[in-house]
Amino acid sequence: MAGERRHPDPPLNNPSQPSIMDERSPPSPPSSDKMSSSNRPPSPPQAMSPERRIIVEKSLKRKLDARCSLFVLIYIMNYLDRNNIAAARLRGLQDDLSLDDQQYATCLSILYVGYILMQVPSNILINLISRPSLYIAIVMLIWGVVSTLTGIVHNFSGMVGARFVLGFVEAAFLPGALMILSKWYTRKELTTRNAILFCGNLISNAFSALIAAGVLSNMQGVLGHAAWRWLFWIEGGITMAVAISAAFILPDLPTNTRGFTEEELYVAQLRMTEDVGEEDKDAEGQKIFDGFFMVVRDWKVYVMMLTFTAYTVGLSFNAFFPSLTQTLGFSYVPTLLMSAPPWAFACAVTLVVCWHSDRTQEKFWHITLPMVGGLVGFLICMVTLNTAARYVALFLQASSYAGFVVFYSWISSSFPRPPAKRAVALAAINAFSQLGNVAGMYVWDLKEDGYRKSYGIVTSMFGVAIFGCWVFRMILSRLNKQMDKEDAIAAAEGRVPVGEKSEGVVTGSETEDGALAGPRVVKPFRYLL
Repeated sequence: MAGERRHPDPPLNNPSQPSIMDERSPPSPPSSDKMSSSNRPPSPPQAMSPERRIIVEKSLKRKLDARCSLFVLIYIMNYLDRNNIAAARLRGLQDDLSLDDQQYATCLSILYVGYILMQVPSNILINLISRPSLYIAIVMLIWGVVSTLTGIVHNFSGMVGARFVLGFVEAAFLPGALMILSKWYTRKELTTRNAILFCGNLISNAFSALIAAGVLSNMQGVLGHAAWRWLFWIEGGITMAVAISAAFILPDLPTNTRGFTEEELYVAQLRMTEDVGEEDKDAEGQKIFDGFFMVVRDWKVYVMMLTFTAYTVGLSFNAFFPSLTQTLGFSYVPTLLMSAPPWAFACAVTLVVCWHSDRTQEKFWHITLPMVGGLVGFLICMVTLNTAARYVALFLQASSYAGFVVFYSWISSSFPRPPAKRAVALAAINAFSQLGNVAGMYVWDLKEDGYRKSYGIVTSMFGVAIFGCWVFRMILSRLNKQMDKEDAIAAAEGRVPVGEKSEGVVTGSETEDGALAGPRVVKPFRYLL
């Protein structure tokens, strides 16, 4: 189990790889045999006191948070363009295209086929390029064009083709955004940042209903076109405008992003080294598909795949939320307006849950407890047709997304190094989980008694997901105990510096006055449970 001590694939770390900074950096003090060049932090561009480090880090995070906030807007547009078909259905899309319920479900599910096919190749590519911001911007521009063209389709085959291409192109965004965030934020910060990102998803569910209500109510017949076509054209145009700005605002890598000082980039790299005890870079000579093969060999990935897929099936109500709200008995405009508050509530719950997860460094309960809330919402809708009770249940169902966001950060923290493996793991688990979305599109064909049978299916899927999370937690707990045991044996043999277990390995370089420049400690890696 030595291979599990620091991260699952340490053999790829090349001890001879150069430091991030150049050879003029101040030398580091002698280190133990465990402190190879792969887990030694980069040397500072100049002497940096702890006080200066704090100031630079605050400046770095302030700039980074401001620039990464654009991811939220991009995610809003990502989901608007993907899910506007649900609102368009209420205003005649299905009738105008002569679609039966099975064909409509196919139009929804085909998007995820393209989504699944492209995610892993896209994240392999984004891990290799030095300007991921340009890649995200170009991809977004393309899906904006596809979304706009969806408004001109006239039959089932045209809609299926447009939805497939849309999913194929949109697939690059979410795993790519998660990969970029994981290159800048530590494990103690990542869940909250992921929550802010996923608020784009949740807000889009609220805003899509409000935007759709305005467009569908006022654009019917304008220039001789149906209102639902205008919905695609307007939202697609907004997407293309945002894509252009993304090329100039989004960050790239901690080694080359414009708009940061040399000190800020140094601290950005240093933070990631401190977080896991190893530089966030691939080994020299690593091949393009090495990350893929690492993922294939790691059986933990398959546990997460199956668990996340079950979770995704349980969340499939998202694509049918306007239809579920319509069971309350109101017309289409009140239905769309009433669809917004549950998602605003879900956004607030998600931020609180993810903030607390980061604060406590705990994952399992922060994932499963929101699912329990969702289960209560499902059960309410299964046992009653009361309007007030079912509307409250929609709030509980929407809030179950909070655990979904924490799950993504659990993926990143469970496969931290090397970046090539983390990139493929994020994409592979997310791509496989989209099979849950494909299946979920057919779950909600069972409309009898307010979708009672459909709610029964998603209830069982949440049960499977909770069990899968428990299994994964037990696996990580066992690996942590094995690492504790190895540390104890190594310490007894004198191979680990005294105090590493409790205080970490002292690293960095000293200034002339004895102040430590760089990190004070690099703590031994442990999986977050």
